[in-house]
Amino acid sequence: MATKRIASQVHKQASRLLREGYIQREPAWYRAVLDNPPLPLPAREPPSRTRFDAPEEVPLTRPSNSKKIQPIPVHYIEDQLRKQFFRDHPFEAFREKSIVEGATVESEHPIRGKQWKRLRQRGRNPSPEDAIRYAVNLYEHHDIPLSDAYASAVAQFRSLRSEITIARQVALAEAEHLGMEFGPSQTEITFMKENRAFATFHEHTAGNLTAQTDRKRWKAVVEREGRPDQWTKGQEYTRLWKEGVRPVYAPVFTEPQIAPEGLMTPEQQAASLASQADFMGMRTSTS
Repeated sequence: MATKRIASQVHKQASRLLREGYIQREPAWYRAVLDNPPLPLPAREPPSRTRFDAPEEVPLTRPSNSKKIQPIPVHYIEDQLRKQFFRDHPFEAFREKSIVEGATVESEHPIRGKQWKRLRQRGRNPSPEDAIRYAVNLYEHHDIPLSDAYASAVAQFRSLRSEITIARQVALAEAEHLGMEFGPSQTEITFMKENRAFATFHEHTAGNLTAQTDRKRWKAVVEREGRPDQWTKGQEYTRLWKEGVRPVYAPVFTEPQIAPEGLMTPEQQAASLASQADFMGMRTSTS
Protein backbone atom coordinates (compact mmCIF):
# COMPACT_ATOMS: atom_id res chain seq x y z
CA MET A 1 0.00 0.00 0.00
CA ALA A 2 1.42 3.32 -1.08
CA THR A 3 1.84 6.05 1.50
CA LYS A 4 -0.45 9.03 1.00
CA ARG A 5 1.47 12.27 0.55
CA ILE A 6 -1.46 14.69 0.37
CA ALA A 7 -1.10 17.37 3.01
CA SER A 8 -4.86 17.79 3.55
CA GLN A 9 -5.22 14.08 4.47
CA VAL A 10 -2.47 13.79 7.08
CA HIS A 11 -4.95 13.82 9.97
CA LYS A 12 -6.99 11.08 8.29
CA GLN A 13 -3.91 8.94 7.86
CA ALA A 14 -3.02 9.50 11.52
CA SER A 15 -6.53 8.44 12.53
CA ARG A 16 -6.20 5.17 10.63
CA LEU A 17 -2.79 4.49 12.15
CA LEU A 18 -4.13 5.14 15.65
CA ARG A 19 -7.09 2.89 15.03
CA GLU A 20 -4.90 0.03 13.85
CA GLY A 21 -2.42 0.51 16.66
CA TYR A 22 0.58 1.58 14.63
CA ILE A 23 0.75 4.80 16.67
CA GLN A 24 0.44 4.30 20.41
CA ARG A 25 -0.02 7.98 21.41
CA GLU A 26 -1.82 10.86 19.71
CA PRO A 27 0.50 13.52 18.23
CA ALA A 28 0.46 16.97 19.83
CA TRP A 29 -1.17 18.50 16.76
CA TYR A 30 -3.83 15.82 16.31
CA ARG A 31 -6.73 17.37 18.26
CA ALA A 32 -6.07 20.88 16.92
CA VAL A 33 -6.17 19.66 13.32
CA LEU A 34 -9.37 17.70 13.96
CA ASP A 35 -11.03 20.83 15.38
CA ASN A 36 -9.87 22.92 12.40
CA PRO A 37 -9.50 20.54 9.46
CA PRO A 38 -7.76 21.79 6.31
CA LEU A 39 -9.73 22.60 3.19
CA PRO A 40 -10.20 19.84 0.63
CA LEU A 41 -8.19 19.95 -2.56
CA PRO A 42 -8.96 21.65 -4.79
CA ALA A 43 -10.09 24.32 -2.33
CA ARG A 44 -13.57 24.91 -3.70
CA GLU A 45 -15.88 24.16 -0.82
CA PRO A 46 -15.82 26.52 2.20
CA PRO A 47 -15.09 24.95 5.60
CA SER A 48 -17.91 23.81 7.82
CA ARG A 49 -19.46 26.50 10.02
CA THR A 50 -21.68 26.70 13.07
CA ARG A 51 -24.49 29.05 14.07
CA PHE A 52 -22.09 30.94 16.34
CA ASP A 53 -20.98 33.35 13.60
CA ALA A 54 -23.32 32.49 10.69
CA PRO A 55 -26.63 34.21 9.85
CA GLU A 56 -29.74 32.25 10.76
CA GLU A 57 -31.35 32.66 7.35
CA VAL A 58 -28.31 31.25 5.51
CA PRO A 59 -27.91 27.42 5.33
CA LEU A 60 -24.65 26.02 6.69
CA THR A 61 -24.16 23.76 3.66
CA ARG A 62 -24.44 24.59 0.01
CA PRO A 63 -27.47 23.08 -1.72
CA SER A 64 -26.65 20.32 -4.17
CA ASN A 65 -28.32 22.09 -7.07
CA SER A 66 -26.43 25.38 -6.44
CA LYS A 67 -23.54 26.13 -8.80
CA LYS A 68 -22.41 29.28 -7.02
CA ILE A 69 -19.56 28.60 -4.60
CA GLN A 70 -18.89 31.26 -1.99
CA PRO A 71 -18.16 31.36 1.74
CA ILE A 72 -20.88 32.08 4.26
CA PRO A 73 -20.73 35.67 5.56
CA VAL A 74 -19.50 36.20 9.12
CA HIS A 75 -22.28 37.49 11.34
CA TYR A 76 -22.28 38.23 15.08
CA ILE A 77 -25.25 39.31 17.16
CA GLU A 78 -23.06 41.90 18.91
CA ASP A 79 -22.37 43.65 15.59
CA GLN A 80 -26.06 43.92 14.82
CA LEU A 81 -26.89 45.33 18.26
CA ARG A 82 -23.88 47.67 18.20
CA LYS A 83 -24.95 49.12 14.86
CA GLN A 84 -28.49 49.73 16.11
CA PHE A 85 -27.27 51.16 19.42
CA PHE A 86 -25.02 53.81 17.88
CA ARG A 87 -27.73 54.63 15.38
CA ASP A 88 -30.05 55.41 18.32
CA HIS A 89 -27.29 57.07 20.41
CA PRO A 90 -24.88 58.75 17.94
CA PHE A 91 -23.28 61.03 20.55
CA GLU A 92 -22.03 58.06 22.55
CA ALA A 93 -19.37 57.60 19.87
CA PHE A 94 -17.81 60.96 20.88
CA ARG A 95 -17.02 59.85 24.43
CA GLU A 96 -13.34 59.25 25.04
CA LYS A 97 -12.31 55.60 25.07
CA SER A 98 -8.83 54.19 25.61
CA ILE A 99 -7.91 51.49 23.11
CA VAL A 100 -4.46 50.83 24.52
CA GLU A 101 -4.02 47.14 25.23
CA GLY A 102 -2.52 46.09 28.53
CA ALA A 103 0.01 43.41 29.28
CA THR A 104 -2.72 40.88 30.02
CA VAL A 105 -6.13 40.18 28.56
CA GLU A 106 -8.97 41.63 30.60
CA SER A 107 -10.68 38.88 32.55
CA GLU A 108 -14.39 38.26 32.22
CA HIS A 109 -16.65 39.93 34.75
CA PRO A 110 -17.72 37.54 37.51
CA ILE A 111 -21.39 38.50 37.05
CA ARG A 112 -22.48 36.88 33.80
CA GLY A 113 -24.82 34.28 32.42
CA LYS A 114 -27.87 33.48 34.53
CA GLN A 115 -26.63 35.72 37.34
CA TRP A 116 -26.67 38.89 35.23
CA LYS A 117 -30.28 40.04 35.46
CA ARG A 118 -29.90 43.82 35.77
CA LEU A 119 -27.51 46.18 34.03
CA ARG A 120 -26.79 47.93 37.35
CA GLN A 121 -25.03 44.79 38.61
CA ARG A 122 -21.89 45.84 36.66
CA GLY A 123 -21.82 49.43 37.86
CA ARG A 124 -23.84 52.64 37.99
CA ASN A 125 -22.10 54.18 34.98
CA PRO A 126 -22.32 51.56 32.21
CA SER A 127 -20.62 51.93 28.86
CA PRO A 128 -22.22 51.22 25.49
CA GLU A 129 -20.40 47.88 25.36
CA ASP A 130 -21.92 46.93 28.71
CA ALA A 131 -25.40 47.61 27.37
CA ILE A 132 -24.70 45.56 24.23
CA ARG A 133 -23.31 42.63 26.21
CA TYR A 134 -26.26 42.77 28.58
CA ALA A 135 -28.71 42.54 25.67
CA VAL A 136 -26.82 39.54 24.25
CA ASN A 137 -26.79 37.93 27.69
CA LEU A 138 -30.56 38.28 27.99
CA TYR A 139 -30.99 36.77 24.54
CA GLU A 140 -28.66 33.80 25.09
CA HIS A 141 -29.15 32.90 28.77
CA HIS A 142 -32.64 34.17 29.64
CA ASP A 143 -34.45 33.16 26.42
CA ILE A 144 -35.71 36.69 25.75
CA PRO A 145 -36.32 37.73 22.13
CA LEU A 146 -33.55 39.88 20.72
CA SER A 147 -35.77 42.94 20.17
CA ASP A 148 -37.12 42.79 23.74
CA ALA A 149 -33.64 42.23 25.14
CA TYR A 150 -32.32 45.28 23.26
CA ALA A 151 -35.24 47.44 24.42
CA SER A 152 -34.67 46.41 28.06
CA ALA A 153 -30.93 47.06 27.85
CA VAL A 154 -31.42 50.50 26.28
CA ALA A 155 -34.06 51.50 28.85
CA GLN A 156 -31.81 50.57 31.77
CA PHE A 157 -28.80 52.24 30.11
CA ARG A 158 -30.67 55.53 29.69
CA SER A 159 -31.99 55.39 33.26
CA LEU A 160 -28.51 54.91 34.74
CA ARG A 161 -27.04 57.66 32.56
CA SER A 162 -29.79 60.05 33.69
CA GLU A 163 -29.02 59.29 37.33
CA ILE A 164 -25.33 60.03 36.77
CA THR A 165 -26.10 63.32 34.97
CA ILE A 166 -28.47 64.55 37.69
CA ALA A 167 -26.03 63.57 40.42
CA ARG A 168 -23.22 65.53 38.74
CA GLN A 169 -25.41 68.61 38.30
CA VAL A 170 -26.46 68.54 41.96
CA ALA A 171 -22.86 68.10 43.10
CA LEU A 172 -21.76 71.04 40.92
CA ALA A 173 -24.52 73.28 42.27
CA GLU A 174 -23.63 72.41 45.88
CA ALA A 175 -19.94 73.09 45.28
CA GLU A 176 -20.63 76.48 43.71
CA HIS A 177 -23.01 77.37 46.54
CA LEU A 178 -20.29 76.61 49.09
CA GLY A 179 -17.84 78.92 47.29
CA MET A 180 -15.92 76.48 45.14
CA GLU A 181 -14.32 78.07 42.06
CA PHE A 182 -13.51 75.80 39.18
CA GLY A 183 -10.72 76.53 36.74
CA PRO A 184 -10.88 76.20 32.98
CA SER A 185 -11.73 72.81 31.56
CA GLN A 186 -9.32 70.74 29.55
CA THR A 187 -10.99 71.90 26.33
CA GLU A 188 -10.57 75.57 27.27
CA ILE A 189 -6.92 74.97 28.20
CA THR A 190 -6.32 73.39 24.78
CA PHE A 191 -7.93 76.36 23.02
CA MET A 192 -5.74 78.81 24.96
CA LYS A 193 -2.62 76.88 23.94
CA GLU A 194 -3.70 77.01 20.31
CA ASN A 195 -4.32 80.77 20.50
CA ARG A 196 -0.85 81.33 21.96
CA ALA A 197 0.67 79.25 19.18
CA PHE A 198 -1.25 81.23 16.54
CA ALA A 199 -0.04 84.50 18.10
CA THR A 200 3.57 83.38 17.72
CA PHE A 201 2.91 82.60 14.07
CA HIS A 202 1.55 86.11 13.45
CA GLU A 203 4.50 87.75 15.20
CA HIS A 204 6.96 85.65 13.25
CA THR A 205 5.25 86.50 9.95
CA ALA A 206 5.17 90.22 10.72
CA GLY A 207 8.85 90.16 11.67
CA ASN A 208 9.77 88.43 8.43
CA LEU A 209 7.84 90.97 6.34
CA THR A 210 9.55 93.88 8.13
CA ALA A 211 12.97 92.35 7.63
CA GLN A 212 12.31 91.72 3.95
CA THR A 213 11.18 95.32 3.46
CA ASP A 214 14.28 96.65 5.20
CA ARG A 215 16.56 94.51 3.04
CA LYS A 216 15.20 95.94 -0.21
CA ARG A 217 17.75 98.17 -1.93
CA TRP A 218 15.46 99.87 -4.42
CA LYS A 219 12.00 101.18 -3.77
CA ALA A 220 9.46 102.02 -6.43
CA VAL A 221 8.30 105.63 -6.34
CA VAL A 222 5.10 106.22 -8.29
CA GLU A 223 4.26 109.83 -9.13
CA ARG A 224 0.69 110.33 -10.17
CA GLU A 225 -0.22 113.17 -12.47
CA GLY A 226 -3.50 114.84 -13.00
CA ARG A 227 -6.40 114.69 -10.63
CA PRO A 228 -6.21 112.14 -7.84
CA ASP A 229 -7.87 108.82 -8.34
CA GLN A 230 -11.10 109.04 -6.47
CA TRP A 231 -13.96 106.59 -6.81
CA THR A 232 -17.22 108.48 -7.28
CA LYS A 233 -19.41 105.42 -7.96
CA GLY A 234 -20.04 106.61 -11.51
CA GLN A 235 -21.46 109.98 -10.46
CA GLU A 236 -18.69 111.98 -12.18
CA TYR A 237 -19.12 109.99 -15.38
CA THR A 238 -22.90 110.55 -15.32
CA ARG A 239 -22.47 114.29 -14.73
CA LEU A 240 -20.11 114.66 -17.68
CA TRP A 241 -22.44 112.61 -19.87
CA LYS A 242 -25.39 114.86 -19.03
CA GLU A 243 -23.28 117.95 -19.83
CA GLY A 244 -22.37 116.50 -23.22
CA VAL A 245 -18.73 115.89 -22.46
CA ARG A 246 -17.52 112.75 -24.21
CA PRO A 247 -14.72 110.79 -22.55
CA VAL A 248 -11.50 110.72 -24.54
CA TYR A 249 -9.39 107.58 -24.32
CA ALA A 250 -6.89 108.51 -27.03
CA PRO A 251 -3.24 108.67 -25.91
CA VAL A 252 -1.20 111.83 -26.06
CA PHE A 253 1.30 111.69 -28.94
CA THR A 254 2.69 115.24 -28.77
CA GLU A 255 4.46 117.36 -26.21
CA PRO A 256 2.39 119.74 -24.12
CA GLN A 257 1.58 122.92 -26.03
CA ILE A 258 1.26 126.36 -24.55
CA ALA A 259 -1.78 128.17 -25.90
CA PRO A 260 -2.53 131.86 -25.42
CA GLU A 261 -4.96 130.98 -22.69
CA GLY A 262 -2.38 128.83 -20.92
CA LEU A 263 -1.02 125.28 -20.78
CA MET A 264 -3.39 122.74 -22.26
CA THR A 265 -4.40 119.85 -20.08
CA PRO A 266 -3.92 116.27 -21.34
CA GLU A 267 -7.68 115.95 -21.87
CA GLN A 268 -7.76 119.11 -23.99
CA GLN A 269 -4.77 117.92 -26.01
CA ALA A 270 -6.40 114.54 -26.63
CA ALA A 271 -9.67 116.19 -27.68
CA SER A 272 -7.83 118.54 -30.01
CA LEU A 273 -5.89 115.67 -31.54
CA ALA A 274 -8.99 113.53 -31.98
CA SER A 275 -10.79 116.38 -33.77
CA GLN A 276 -8.19 116.41 -36.52
CA ALA A 277 -8.99 114.37 -39.61
CA ASP A 278 -5.48 112.95 -39.95
CA PHE A 279 -4.32 112.71 -36.35
CA MET A 280 -2.45 109.47 -37.11
CA GLY A 281 -0.46 111.13 -39.93
CA MET A 282 -1.55 108.61 -42.56
CA ARG A 283 -2.05 111.08 -45.40
CA THR A 284 0.83 112.31 -47.56
CA SER A 285 0.97 115.71 -49.12
CA THR A 286 0.64 115.81 -52.92
CA SER A 287 2.06 118.49 -55.07
